[in-house]
This record gives sequence, C-alpha cells and structure tokens, in this order.
Amino acid sequence: MWTRSTMAYRASFAMTALASFAVTALDFVAILLMFSRVDALGGWPLAEIGVLYGLSGVAFGLADLAVGSMERLGQRVRDGTLDTLLVRPAPVLAQLGADRFAPRRIGRVAQGALVLGWSLAAVDVAWTPAKVLLVPVALAGGAVIFGAVFVAGASFQFLAQDAAEVQNAFTYGGTTLLQYPPAVFAAELVRGVTFVLPLAFVNWVPASYLLGRPYPLDLPPWAAFASPLVAAVCCALAGLAWRAGLRSYRSTGS
Repeated sequence: MWTRSTMAYRASFAMTALASFAVTALDFVAILLMFSRVDALGGWPLAEIGVLYGLSGVAFGLADLAVGSMERLGQRVRDGTLDTLLVRPAPVLAQLGADRFAPRRIGRVAQGALVLGWSLAAVDVAWTPAKVLLVPVALAGGAVIFGAVFVAGASFQFLAQDAAEVQNAFTYGGTTLLQYPPAVFAAELVRGVTFVLPLAFVNWVPASYLLGRPYPLDLPPWAAFASPLVAAVCCALAGLAWRAGLRSYRSTGS
C-alpha cells in the first residue's frame, strides 16, 4: 500500500530518493575532506576506507529499508495506536516494519553500493573464490545484524516509550562508527563493538580479510565468515527481547 502510494507521484519519489542519496553522500564527502589533508586514517588509505564505508552503508541501508519504521514504536506505545496492530491477523513485528514503508530509502543503498563498487575496483585485492563469496555474505549478514539492532531498540521502547534517539545512537550512530577503521578507536570500544554489540562483523572483520589486514583483537581467521552466525544469534536475542517487550505492553490505560 505504501509503495503504491509513493509510486502514484513518480517525480516526488525520484526527488526524495535523490535527496536521500545526496544527504547520505555528505558522510563520504566528509571523509574525502579529511583525505585532502592526510594520506591515511589509522593506516588505511582512502580506497580501503571506501570498502568499510560501502559495506556498512549498503548493509545499514537494506536494514533501514526493511525495518527502519521500528523507531516509531515509542510513539505508538504513547498514543495507544499499537492496539490496532494487536487485533489484526498478522504479526505485529511485520506490521511495524511495513508501516509507512519508504522506498525512497533505496537512495542510501544505491549510494553505499556506488562507493563500494568504486573502492573494490580501486584497492589491490588478490581475489579468490572465497573473497568473492565473502562480499555478498557480509552484506547480507550485516543487514540482518542491523535489523536485529532495530528490533532490539524497538523492544526497549516498550519500557522507555520515548527512546527513539537512544535507538538511533546504536543504528545510525553504529553505521557512522563503522565507516572508520578500528585502529582510530580505543581498544575498549573495539571490544564492545565486537563482543557486546557485534557490529564489527558488519564490515571491520570481513574487510580485514578482503584487504589482508590484521583482524581487530586478533580474532581467528574464520571470523571473517562468521557474519551469518553472528546475525543468527543477534536475531535470536532480538526476538526474545521483542517477545518480552510485547508481553509487557499494557496499552495507555485510557
């Protein structure tokens, strides 16, 4: 329904998608400005930073396209409109993901894919079948990991009710953090992003394997291909949090 509504005004859709593309591209423009003054960040040249940026941007863009509407759950809890979803013969999670579905977000995915394609062509990678396979595996696993973070953040809003910005700190903030190499961050933050909120498996670990760089925290070699496993664990934990949050919902009391 939302897609048909959007496509009823094709010019408007094109302009909003281009606006999404342009706004997202400003993040990479900031990186380009940095490289007008330095040759590398944390020992990573521009093309390798582009790999990090592209993997993170595409994975996050796909998750945002699918379940980005979850951030509005707090508003539904406050005004009681979540009750409408509870009486429909469809999973509440699916309804929230589809609520106000915004095809214009494809602009973020396209921009990240463009940077990723350029950077993979620019870096000197000794391509093997394993490395070729790793790119789509990392993108899919990263999208699911970010999707699980969206769901977990929405689950927290059952309790906090006004925590959209807290959720955004881990979703939008997480993808911004991943645009830069782990070497520029404190070891404690890298450990947290690897073992607590495992965003490192979106791009830091797979990109290290692709580019022949040391893994963060000396992880084992097979860790580059662990994104699907990490994504499955994240989905299981996010599912448990979602069920607990939904069971705790008591409407507005009015």
